[in-house]
Amino acid sequence: MSKTFIFNQERDDWLNLSDMDLEKVCRLDFFKASGRGGQKRNKTSNAVRFTHEPSAIAVSDCSSRSQHKNRATALKKLRYQIALQVRVTPGTAPERLDVSLSNSEYPIFTAHILDILNDNEFIISQAAKSLELSTSKLIKILQRDKILWQLVQSFKESA
Repeated sequence: MSKTFIFNQERDDWLNLSDMDLEKVCRLDFFKASGRGGQKRNKTSNAVRFTHEPSAIAVSDCSSRSQHKNRATALKKLRYQIALQVRVTPGTAPERLDVSLSNSEYPIFTAHILDILNDNEFIISQAAKSLELSTSKLIKILQRDKILWQLVQSFKESA
């Protein structure tokens, strides 16, 4: 993941789109995946790649032998990558701070937390004050998601 963000005020609209509407603003490619899986994997184009046209973020999935499952998983990955890479300024606090990683609202929650951190130059204690949380509570929220925690750490180190 790059050390720069894409800034776009439409990010929340993208994250709130239905799967069908999100697919409409993406380029969809099907391809044959390589790797384990035997003959079927090499004969069918069940791997899926979505490229979000407005942001140029691309994700792919080939974890299942089913193209439909790969498509659904790739859409989840796309929402998460948009949340990680696209910033809105100024950031607004998420409506809820107790969102599970498996909740469909998790990408937008992640996006809002990262917006607040970005506004506070990734200084966790300042971001925690903006969110009206203790620093330790914000750290616990961030550490639940290894990818999010690594992203925050990489920006703290580069600052």
